[in-house]
Amino acid sequence: MSFAYVGGYTEPDRNGRGEGIYVYRMDDTTGRWEPVQVLGGVKNPSFLALSRDGRFLYAVNGGDAGGASALARDPATGKLALLNTVSVRANNPAHIAVDATGRYAVTANYSAGSVSVVPIGPDGQLGEPTDVRRHEGPTGPSPRQDGPHPHMVGVAPGGRFLLVNDLGLDKTFVYTLDLASGRLVPNDPPYGEAPPGAGPRHLAFHPNGRWVYVINELASTISQFAWDDATGRLEWLAVVSTLPAGFEGSNSTAQIVVHPNGRCVYGSNRGHDSIAIFRVAAADGALELVGHEPTQGRTPRNFNVDPRGRFLYAANQDSDTVVAFRIEEEGARLLPTGQVVRAGSPSCVIFAA
Repeated sequence: MSFAYVGGYTEPDRNGRGEGIYVYRMDDTTGRWEPVQVLGGVKNPSFLALSRDGRFLYAVNGGDAGGASALARDPATGKLALLNTVSVRANNPAHIAVDATGRYAVTANYSAGSVSVVPIGPDGQLGEPTDVRRHEGPTGPSPRQDGPHPHMVGVAPGGRFLLVNDLGLDKTFVYTLDLASGRLVPNDPPYGEAPPGAGPRHLAFHPNGRWVYVINELASTISQFAWDDATGRLEWLAVVSTLPAGFEGSNSTAQIVVHPNGRCVYGSNRGHDSIAIFRVAAADGALELVGHEPTQGRTPRNFNVDPRGRFLYAANQDSDTVVAFRIEEEGARLLPTGQVVRAGSPSCVIFAA
């Protein structure tokens, strides 16, 4: 048995229709979800992250709330209880991750152009930020790139490095975290670069730890990088489109996930409203587009694959639905299961065993 947690937007300034954080019990065989709880009192819990031991859940308070919330998690029932909320000293945090030691949560603050480090106490509660680092540098050519816009914090496989995609600067920054001071330290080399105007948004590591895939929101593409976990070096390798040939409508991308078996990569299209499915070449990690599956809703801001790799769940933000798909053919095919879960303005799906 597993539990699924769905976060989203609750406030009118973000067109939020959510009631808080939705909790579901998941049948690992059929993939069906059973409602357990809707926890209110958390503003715009637009992205969620679990503690390393699964006892706590952390949420950014997106939009103008500018905070992060800590919640206690009951492993037996899956239910949540709010512990505390702190300011991250920045507007519109869009993503949160817990470092490999479990001592810090790190937020990517989209509108503020910064990254915040927040200490985690032994009781799971969040403390005041120990670092707020603003990104600097030349922006990309798109009108959306009017300044730095960090969008995601990714923890490298070895746990030593943190990677931060910046949509405004067309870079993926690489940091280490000084555990004594709680401050971010730029790596040398300090970043990997995307093509101009790409707008890197989210990233995912291949299970072998050698490749990183970055989905580019503005260009509707995925960049492949080689990753050196000893030095923190990103080496750009290739880029592929997430759209079918000949598509002429408006589109932006959002989430990227590598299947647990490492044989497929998925990316979400908002506009085309689909999941793009890619096969991964075993020799070099290159991506081959094999098709698209409609998400049966509008604006799939987020999606995720369950821990066993059997089901994919697409969160359609503007349709207030999470739609389930069975994964077939070693990941290369998605089949709708018929299950559609109602959740207001969903923008994040995560799982806990």
